[in-house]
Amino acid sequence: FKFLLRHTTPEKFYVEACDDGADDVLIIDRVSTEVTLSVKKDIPPSAVTRPIFGILGTIHLVAGNYLIVITKKKKIGEFFNHVIWKATDFDVLSYKKTMLHLTDIQLQDNKTFLAMINHVLSVDGFYFSTTYDLTHTLQRLSNTSPEFQEMSLLERADQRFVWNGHLLRELSAQPEVHRFALPVLHGFITMHSCSINGKYFDWILISRRSCFRAGVRYYVRGIDSEGHAANFVETEQIVHYNGSRASFVQTRGSIPLYWSQRPNLKYKPRPLINKVANHMDGFQRHFDSQVIIYGRQIIINLVNQKGSEKPLEQAFATMVSSLASGMIRYIAFDFHKECKNMRWDRLSILVDQVAEMQDELSYFLVDPAGKVLTNQEGVFRSNCMDCLDRTNVIQSLLARRSLQAQLQRLGVLHVGQKLEEQDEFEKIYKNAWADNANACAKQYAGTGALKTDFTRTGKRTQLGLIMDGWNSLIRYYKNNFSDGFRQDSIDLFLGNYSVDELDSHSPLSVPRDLKFLALPIIMVVAFSMCIICLLMAGHRESSAKDCSVTPGQKHWPMCSSGELQALEHFLSFFTMAKILSMLPDWSKKKR
Repeated sequence: FKFLLRHTTPEKFYVEACDDGADDVLIIDRVSTEVTLSVKKDIPPSAVTRPIFGILGTIHLVAGNYLIVITKKKKIGEFFNHVIWKATDFDVLSYKKTMLHLTDIQLQDNKTFLAMINHVLSVDGFYFSTTYDLTHTLQRLSNTSPEFQEMSLLERADQRFVWNGHLLRELSAQPEVHRFALPVLHGFITMHSCSINGKYFDWILISRRSCFRAGVRYYVRGIDSEGHAANFVETEQIVHYNGSRASFVQTRGSIPLYWSQRPNLKYKPRPLINKVANHMDGFQRHFDSQVIIYGRQIIINLVNQKGSEKPLEQAFATMVSSLASGMIRYIAFDFHKECKNMRWDRLSILVDQVAEMQDELSYFLVDPAGKVLTNQEGVFRSNCMDCLDRTNVIQSLLARRSLQAQLQRLGVLHVGQKLEEQDEFEKIYKNAWADNANACAKQYAGTGALKTDFTRTGKRTQLGLIMDGWNSLIRYYKNNFSDGFRQDSIDLFLGNYSVDELDSHSPLSVPRDLKFLALPIIMVVAFSMCIICLLMAGHRESSAKDCSVTPGQKHWPMCSSGELQALEHFLSFFTMAKILSMLPDWSKKKR
């Protein structure tokens, strides 16, 4: 349904379909939680009415059940005559009329759980369509039966990308109400109407974030026992021109081994590979499913081949060699080594290295009559440590190369023309991929992406380096002090953790280690002193008319005393962090 009305009484929620000719009303009993279908005449006149744009689902917290609905949306664009929306605001509505049945501790716990749900909903990137299946690629949709096309969006959706699948579990159990259940994607979608050589085409970029093994940066790495990889994202680039449709799909995901990198107050915790786990079992499960879904796998591993990342690269290469599958190719490319000293032009080495493989994989193309002209025979599976910054840069380069071939075949580009020479389109293309990087990074790491100056401009800049440094500091803070809450919130939202209202012991009452309480305060003070000293340094430099250095005096070139003080405060923070990280867990010791 394109438009809904929510009618609320003390006993029931009524969700009315407002499409032309529709008479259906979904009724949710707030006491028994029973879900039934009825007609509009059964809505009481006394009900309070509000417009909504979809039902996200229901969740059980300490106070009982809650209904989550979409209250605001933003139009992203039209996709083959189907409108695509971004959900921008939500309501979380309690079934209970009062909270008098809860103790003070239960009230506090329920408030915390509600904050967790609202935190997940506040993360930008929830998309939906009431008429189009966003969870499948064009190629998968083209290879379906008439029976599949008759299914509701919820029934036929790829469950990897239905982020409200757990919330919809009650509605899923009743096929007659499926049309009220709205599968919602989490990730990034952008659509642009473009023109090259006076020929107009639609260019679309979709990133679908998997809800399996979902989480935040340092808390979720590697794979689980089912072979699901952390931060797995399927990215599809689509072109629509004169009825013809072309698509190129890539994937990214954590190194598919059992490994971890838990935050410990160090800037970059050392990755640890599980020494007792059966890596081949999970590794094979992962690639068996990937081959079934996508075909051939060209792995591009962008991690460092020295230092703390080296063991992961070696283990990944060894596992691919041991699996000995003709469907999997492995390519290691030390991104940081190859591009050091701002030599980002050297990325062409990798693009040239995989060019023949990319031509073999091809892309999906269907003509205006619906005839499939080519299929994509496999995907590039790219990864770095986070599968964010380095990965997005490489994916954007490979996607451009595929787009070049598609637009030439469709007749948009003339023979010999290069996309890089189309300034207007290049600006759209680069900014879209940079926005994609930022969206994926904010959802996983909590900040915007690094290296987006290259993605946006094709050049690495000093300003870009400074912004990367700032984002890295924000990531450091979030990884150590707020990502635990973010991870718990995602686990609650996705159903990895369920609230038991009969549990007499509060799961949120575990005392926190004192060093983790003290360190954010130290960090704030250190940063504040750093900024104050820099500001004072600038004031002193501007007011000093005569400044001389006596013979033999030692000084820091290009660095004032205020700047030195700022640096000292900054370093003191990391020194204190190092000391605190070495201390025992005081709360455990006290117990």
